[in-house]
Amino acid sequence: MFYWFLKWIALGPWLRMIFRPRVTGAENVPIEGPAILASNHLSYADWLFMPLTLSRRVTFVAKAEYFTSPGLKGWLQKTFFAGSGQVPIDRSGGGAAEGAIISAKRVLSEGELFGIYPEGTRSHDGKLYRGKVGVARLALESKVPVIPVAVVGTDVVAPPGKTFGRFTRPVVRFGKPLDFSRYEGMENDRYILRSITDEIMYEIMRLSGQEYVDMYASRAKELSKAQSDGPKDGDQGGASKLAS
Repeated sequence: MFYWFLKWIALGPWLRMIFRPRVTGAENVPIEGPAILASNHLSYADWLFMPLTLSRRVTFVAKAEYFTSPGLKGWLQKTFFAGSGQVPIDRSGGGAAEGAIISAKRVLSEGELFGIYPEGTRSHDGKLYRGKVGVARLALESKVPVIPVAVVGTDVVAPPGKTFGRFTRPVVRFGKPLDFSRYEGMENDRYILRSITDEIMYEIMRLSGQEYVDMYASRAKELSKAQSDGPKDGDQGGASKLAS
């Protein structure tokens, strides 16, 4: 109930009135049944504006710590994240990546929409980076379509590293559903997973108009930080840490 309270009463109407987000392709999102919404990630505001343009609930995964912190602050945090359409990562599967897959499959098995950012983290410079193959594995294991999504302008409203930016009208574009049933049973083939992920990222690039960089966003951030910090005394090797 809190999700719908935020969306239709407490928060959503204000966002619609102030920012007047525009949407195209909403008809590509099914009226009912499960689907994966795979989006670019420019700003922390993405998870506000993308679900705002749909009548259905969109669920994302969030760190389990957001749901387990003690005290009044922990309760408020849990209430907000749970009510705003996020579920904790299920750590019973081991690491965070495996836990996110478990949580996502549970959401999809209930016939819901699941939102995911294949880049894994926000873009620091507005470019679109290489997608991680978890989205492909999720699509094959859950046997549901993937809808590519582009959210544009949120990095102006809420730029990385800042709380507020400048006013603009964000745009949300939903592409046509991608069906990967032809790869059924091949979820353990890393070449297939990479091919599927690249196809999804291509569609996101086409919708968003972003420049694509064939590098993980986390690695790009490391290189950018190393360049901005400059060489230190005795440092001959530069940035050498590899992205996971």
